[in-house]
Amino acid sequence: MIKKTAIKTDKAPQAIGTYSQAIKSGNTVYLSGQIPIDPITSELLSGDISVQTNQVFANLAAVAEAAGGSMQDIVKLNIYLTDLAHFPKVNEAMARIFSEPYPARATVGVAALPKGAEIEIDAVMVL
Repeated sequence: MIKKTAIKTDKAPQAIGTYSQAIKSGNTVYLSGQIPIDPITSELLSGDISVQTNQVFANLAAVAEAAGGSMQDIVKLNIYLTDLAHFPKVNEAMARIFSEPYPARATVGVAALPKGAEIEIDAVMVL
């Protein structure tokens, strides 16, 4: 049987369904998708996609830290956008957060995201 440890932090939004903020198995951590929810107010941020993207990355960073890592330990990102025209703004945010070698990444255009969010990102981190 594979050992799994749930990761939980109050510094990121609480799960809004039947999932964990992250699961650690061995030295790999699978971070659940984050949307731009303020962990203090539990409210979805609206407005500029840059603000939303920064909140999503802040949420991911909090979960990564709770798992014993950092954003620099992320090896794979999956980015979901309701409007692919926002892709350049996401790239700008990534350039501020990550350094080379950058994580592997997939970006997918989707029709809708939970709570009406415009962006969601999940990640895989190796400690």
